Amino acid sequence: MTVTLKDFYADWCGPCKTQDPILEELEDDWDGRFEVEKVNVDEEQDVANEYQVRSLPTLIIENDDGVVERFVGVTQREDIEDALESAGA
Repeated sequence: MTVTLKDFYADWCGPCKTQDPILEELEDDWDGRFEVEKVNVDEEQDVANEYQVRSLPTLIIENDDGVVERFVGVTQREDIEDALESAGA
């Protein structure tokens, strides 16, 4: 099962900068159990529209079956970990 965390962000987004270290720690600690895909909404508006992203940061956790969880705003590590586990990471 492939698990992907899509991180929708923008360079000008303050809360996105708060979210980044949380995601980096998770990625290090989980050692390849999921993939992180960073999506800059200013450069990839088509992808943001496809996922109906309206606020930043938005995190979407997907597996082979589709979207498992969606978070809007700065999300705590524990909540992300729970969703990753639910997705099969």
